[in-house]
Amino acid sequence: MACYLIVATAALCAGFVIDLAVGDPRGWPHLVRGMGALISCFEKALYHFPNKRRNGAWMAALTLIICTALPVVILVLAFRISPWLYFVVETVLCWQVFSVKSLRVESGAVFSALQGGVSGFHDEAIGIPGASLYAARTALSMIVGRDTEGLDEAGITCAAVETVAENTSDGVIAPFFYLMLGGAPLGCLYKAANTMDSMVGYKNERYLDFGQCAAKIDDVLNFIPARLAAVLMIAASRFCRMDTKNAVTVWKRDRRKHASPNSAQTEAVAAGALRIRLAGGASYFGEWHEKPYIGDDLRPAEAEDIRRSHRLLYVTAVLMMVVCLAERGVLYALACGIAPG
Repeated sequence: MACYLIVATAALCAGFVIDLAVGDPRGWPHLVRGMGALISCFEKALYHFPNKRRNGAWMAALTLIICTALPVVILVLAFRISPWLYFVVETVLCWQVFSVKSLRVESGAVFSALQGGVSGFHDEAIGIPGASLYAARTALSMIVGRDTEGLDEAGITCAAVETVAENTSDGVIAPFFYLMLGGAPLGCLYKAANTMDSMVGYKNERYLDFGQCAAKIDDVLNFIPARLAAVLMIAASRFCRMDTKNAVTVWKRDRRKHASPNSAQTEAVAAGALRIRLAGGASYFGEWHEKPYIGDDLRPAEAEDIRRSHRLLYVTAVLMMVVCLAERGVLYALACGIAPG
């Protein structure tokens, strides 16, 4: 047990460091693409049968079983061959469950577009080059589900900050949480559930029934990590010299202002720490949806807020790494029989 904990913890740390350094290089094989292909196959096979809610549940169950069982089998075989081979496989799986750098890179493209600009194009109402605004909207459309065509600079910035805040939980803290509890297999289970929700968890005509089970599973799996992420992000705001007091105030007041039981947790902290207002109404697939605001409009949102959200992201991730190491240290002490008391 002690040997396993050492190897698994080393793999978790290595996977995290590789993600920070490398991210998800384009064109490389990736777990999420494989999971997405599997989910698409199940959807094609099951969607057209009657009772879409039941068939969606079957899709969810089969996806989670396969995406958990396969890593278990691979890791058991690898450990029997060599602990070193196990370490390599576990490291690769942990790395691909994280998405810290990719989140920074994709949202950073929005910031870069807003700061760029091409001479000869100008949007008088916004005051920044029109080509930059178009590029920023295009970059933003890669990471959000809302329509981006009508957003101004502040709207683009807020949408990017919201995405970074929400995915600090979904793409960093939740994977850490499940890797900490059950290693790569549990981390893969979470990633499969999160991928499934992003593909079929919409409340539209096509997926309202078929994707209901996937959406509920994702809500349940994110319930604890989202709240843990909020607490860690509040602590991170102190290290980042942001408005921690306001972060706590807004989190307490606005953490439930979202259709999802989890998404507003970190969005509220980010809004409070940055002293800006997030959320509000948005257009999805050409249809306007009214939503409550999160945070207070204490100052106008600016492009630099995207980079500030990156600092919150990274410090929160490091704090979670500390939590994981502490948990593994306690387990190691218990395994070795040297825990006090």
